[in-house]
Amino acid sequence: MPGHLMNTYARLPLALTHGQGAWLWDRDGRRYLDGLSGIAVNTVGHAHPRLVAALSDQIGKLIHTSNLYEIPLQDQLADRLCAISGADRAFFCNSGLEANEAAIKLARLWGHKHEMDRPEIIVFERAFHGRSLATLSATGNPKVQKGFEPLVEGFVRVALNDEAAIREVAASHPQVSAVFIEAIQGEGGINPAQADYLCFLRRICDERGWLLMIDEVQCGTGRTGKWFAHQWAGVRPDVIALAKGLASGVPIGALLAYGEAATTFGPGQHGTTFGGNPLACRAALETLSIIEDEGLMDNAQRIGRWMQEQFRRQLGGFPGLVAVRGAGLMIGVELDRPCGVLVKQALQEGLLINVTQDSVIRLLPPLILRQEEAEQLLAILVPLIQRFLAADQAAA
Repeated sequence: MPGHLMNTYARLPLALTHGQGAWLWDRDGRRYLDGLSGIAVNTVGHAHPRLVAALSDQIGKLIHTSNLYEIPLQDQLADRLCAISGADRAFFCNSGLEANEAAIKLARLWGHKHEMDRPEIIVFERAFHGRSLATLSATGNPKVQKGFEPLVEGFVRVALNDEAAIREVAASHPQVSAVFIEAIQGEGGINPAQADYLCFLRRICDERGWLLMIDEVQCGTGRTGKWFAHQWAGVRPDVIALAKGLASGVPIGALLAYGEAATTFGPGQHGTTFGGNPLACRAALETLSIIEDEGLMDNAQRIGRWMQEQFRRQLGGFPGLVAVRGAGLMIGVELDRPCGVLVKQALQEGLLINVTQDSVIRLLPPLILRQEEAEQLLAILVPLIQRFLAADQAAA
């Protein structure tokens, strides 16, 4: 590791130099199948010719002006996102953390405007919303919170998919202003919020005057086979947070809002220097067009369904498999023991994967993944998992 970098990442010994489609190459010329896409960021793969052309054109025109002035591309992107989501207004920032921070601020402002002195937000166990002090406090992982106490107050934590827990909070916390939930928990282990649970949350939010805020940072932008994962449940939230795959690697975040929530912020109550600049908005507009023109949401559904079926079929007879779950090209394979060693083993075999929550193999390949590449991914990963489980069983 270079001597002047802060020691904030436990990086793998790999330096990547270029990519094409679903493949990456390191500085030694070795090729890797990308099963992670920069943690759900490189939506249309690497060096997509349309994205390269659009960004090259934009860089030659204008990269940044600031939000002191009108940004026509920002208006176009807001129009596009509101058209596919049904939202009324959009705010642009630089990352998922910032989109979630904006959602938290909006929920507090909503509470104050509805005569709450100390508004509270319902959040969930195993959730991950970011690493700022507020989003870290909303996150349900004591490991990433440790050392940063005192945490920000105003969050009430419950178990995911537990209706009774929500009703209990409703009865005991009169100043709740919002529910903040990931449609599918990513860092938490690819744990989906059940469709009927999201519908229940919509109903109780309507009953209590709460905002339903959905974090789609990792599971949005077509990854599950719809534009947004909550659309599988047929619910309409009040607030959506987006980022990661929205601009295929160019940093951007977005907060979408509906109805009264869309007019809660006023001038001076939130802002950003870089957010929604011309380069980021051009990248996002081109990404959305590529997803639509190339049928990438249908591809994510088809390939993701096949991969899940194959994992269950090929690993089903091995003691130690807990579950295969997810949607589209957001897949988690949970084992009954820590399996972080598989990350380096897969790397040695030319495959990039990730393990979260110690025991969940997380796959987030680009949405352009082809059937033959999915087959190659399985051909590498399944034997590694089988050998890992068999070795542990033999040792026991």
